[in-house]
Amino acid sequence: MNAFERLRKRLYDPARDLQERMFLLITMTGEISLVLVLIGDILLGENIVEIAVLAWTVIFSPIVSFLCLQRHKLKVGSILIAFTVIFVVMPVTFFFGGGLNGGAVIWFSFVFLYIGLLLNGAWRYIMMALISALALVEYYIAYFHPEFIVKHSDSMFYLDSLVSVLLIGIVIYVMVWFQNRMYLSENKRAKEEAAKVEELNLAQNRFFSNMSHEIRTPINTIIGLNEMILRENISDEVAENAANISSASKMLLHLINDILDMSKLESGEMHLSEAPYHPGDMLSELVGMLWLRSRQKGLEFHVNIAPDLPSELTGDEVRIMQILINVLSNAIKYTKEGSVSLSVQCGERSGNILNVIYTVTDTGMGIKKEDIPYLFTAFRRVDESENRHIEGTGLGLSIVRQLVDLMHGDINVNSVYTKGSTFIITIPQKAVTEQHIGEIRIENMNVTGKMREYTPKFEAPDARVLVVDDNASNLLVVKKLLRDTKVNVDTASGGAEALKKTLNNEYHVIFMDHLMPEMDGLECHRNIRSQVGGRCRGSKIVALTANAGGDSRLLYEREGFDGYLTKPINGDELERELCRLLPNDIVYISGNDDEIFEETISWLHSDHVKKNIIITTDSVADLPEEIIERYDIAVLPHKVKTDDGMFRDGTEIETDGLMKYMHDESHKVSTVSPGVKEHEEFFAEQLQRANNVIHISISGKVAGSGCPAAKEAAEVFDNVTVIDTGHLSSGQGLIVIEACRLAEMQKTPAEIAEALEAVKNKVKTSFVVDNLDFLARSGQVSPGIAGITKSFMARPVLMMKKGDLSVGKIYFGSRDRVWRKYIDHVLRNKNSIDDEILFVTYVGLTKHELDEIREYTESRMKFRKIYFHKASPAIAVNCGAGTFGLLLKRR
Repeated sequence: MNAFERLRKRLYDPARDLQERMFLLITMTGEISLVLVLIGDILLGENIVEIAVLAWTVIFSPIVSFLCLQRHKLKVGSILIAFTVIFVVMPVTFFFGGGLNGGAVIWFSFVFLYIGLLLNGAWRYIMMALISALALVEYYIAYFHPEFIVKHSDSMFYLDSLVSVLLIGIVIYVMVWFQNRMYLSENKRAKEEAAKVEELNLAQNRFFSNMSHEIRTPINTIIGLNEMILRENISDEVAENAANISSASKMLLHLINDILDMSKLESGEMHLSEAPYHPGDMLSELVGMLWLRSRQKGLEFHVNIAPDLPSELTGDEVRIMQILINVLSNAIKYTKEGSVSLSVQCGERSGNILNVIYTVTDTGMGIKKEDIPYLFTAFRRVDESENRHIEGTGLGLSIVRQLVDLMHGDINVNSVYTKGSTFIITIPQKAVTEQHIGEIRIENMNVTGKMREYTPKFEAPDARVLVVDDNASNLLVVKKLLRDTKVNVDTASGGAEALKKTLNNEYHVIFMDHLMPEMDGLECHRNIRSQVGGRCRGSKIVALTANAGGDSRLLYEREGFDGYLTKPINGDELERELCRLLPNDIVYISGNDDEIFEETISWLHSDHVKKNIIITTDSVADLPEEIIERYDIAVLPHKVKTDDGMFRDGTEIETDGLMKYMHDESHKVSTVSPGVKEHEEFFAEQLQRANNVIHISISGKVAGSGCPAAKEAAEVFDNVTVIDTGHLSSGQGLIVIEACRLAEMQKTPAEIAEALEAVKNKVKTSFVVDNLDFLARSGQVSPGIAGITKSFMARPVLMMKKGDLSVGKIYFGSRDRVWRKYIDHVLRNKNSIDDEILFVTYVGLTKHELDEIREYTESRMKFRKIYFHKASPAIAVNCGAGTFGLLLKRR
């Protein structure tokens, strides 16, 4: 390999630092240019001093470059060469090479390029200052003392400058070309690496998903057929064995879910699925699973449930149960003798939101104090020497921590080594009913090993059901589980067979597997809906699949499925879902149990009937809680990003605390609007409650607006309308209220959207702020403008005009004087103002200041209702303390 090839390889070697390659290239091109200049000077007969200095530089530069490259001292080499050029080469070539009538001045551009590309930090600024100073000195001397400069003839000037221009042009071209090529190369490499990582993550997720699906299928058969055994009149010994099989199968399923969920949590794809549930039923199933395990170890198992716990809550039942299973399993696993206790209590309550406190106490080995910080670390087991014989994946408590955080809850650990541990888990949930759960005793739960006497929830001998699944065992399980309901069940082993049956037979409900060969469940669902001459185009179709998770649920909702059940199938859930979907005139409720009756006819209840239209908005709409509850408005929170993490607007961070945090100017705070995926999930959730969603969004033109993401997300749905209000804060809230009133008047989505276009122009949004410091910190105005307004005691008024937030007016003087002038200006044309509602939205004001604002406002104009509302943290970030606005609507 020749020298040129070695040099070329070194330049394009991606393993080498880019700075090293740039140093090599610029030194090489500069050296070649110097050699050519030297040859030119000799041929042109330049001054001997200039020729000698250039010759010395031609020798000195490569030696320094070589030594620095060998010893990895690029910074030292760059500084030495820069000093040589600035203090030796440039002055000599200028004074002995014709001054302004020579080629030296053109080489200033090369020196600036060299400094900019190869130096960094303080040295870059030092060298830039030196070369700039040199240029000033040389031009000064050339103008005032030209006698110090060796003159050039005209012909010499033209030749010298021509050579310099050509050489500098070539050098700059090579530099820019090489840097651009390196940028494109590095960018390509980065994209390839990102694609590999993405592919790896996708492959991992596919593996976990496929593994979950493949394992769930045989577990479905085991649990389903085992449930049929428990329904029969069998001996106590067989019942106990069957109960053990059921418990072990559910624990195996729980371990599979842990592995799958860990993958989702790491990739940020875990989402909650909140819905009403009965905590008594959940706890009964939970105790039934774990009581047998504790008994097998000879441990006492105590359960204490507070009687004032609401009988129905809204939360993610599956995830709450997963948390409790993990903590209780750990307690049983690490306790050799004594007891394990579960206590459930009600904590603080605000409105219909209450903190449910789950306390798990054991008399096990406890946890060392130094090990507690590592307790929630995945794949790490504390006190390894003592616990090496204990089985487990090492994922349980790590998942618990992340799930609790996802639910905005809290988990605390109290432990004394060798004495035992107590885990206290607090999870906020919504109370659906004021009815209490009452006294629940352990003997009333299914922990005896024998199943309660089975009674079908309903009978429907005229109902026809089709089950589609490529696994014969799954078909058998569903048929057997529905046997006592007297429902007529047909089966199909694939999509093609299902389409043949739906062409000639009418089925009330179809249970459809997803992953099937040749034609999957989604395609089969679409074909049934569009089947020419088919008799099931309007039938209810339920996804019955081993694909678990919130993403799967969202997929089936988008595809238009009427329900979603996961394998392994629970007999009670299967009956409940079928009963919900069957026509009520062919369903006969069996038994007199009130609870069964309530569950079975839940679809008759008005609170489970979908609304026609639901109005949704952002947390930055600054609406009082009473209005949100009155109109049942769904609110999607924005987020506030600080140096300490990301917080949900209004729930995880409040305005006063944020203002105190921002007093320290070193603290960086910004707002983050929900992304497309968050909007999609939010809309899908709301479509479970209503047929249409109208989302009233913040102006799409303000910085960090979530409106573009909302509009993009709405494209996925046929019945979601996003309204860009052109306003923010309570100005946006006024439009939300108007939308709610129009929805109550039974207006269609199109009529509401059209009416709101007119309302947008009537709403007036403005705020008077103490200064522009906070807007400057968020990058919306320059710090210079903020400083000028502050120095002149100027208090700007921010106004929304055509969707943009801008400074509309500026007042000068004391705060009280400015506030009065602002109120006078806003309320100047009283006859044109709608006097029904006035919002006074504020940041960081005292009660005394608010009372003064109320008193002066009411002296100027009477309103039927004035809402004083603290601005959300996401709004306050940009305004700062001492801000308030009068937000109203004109007639």
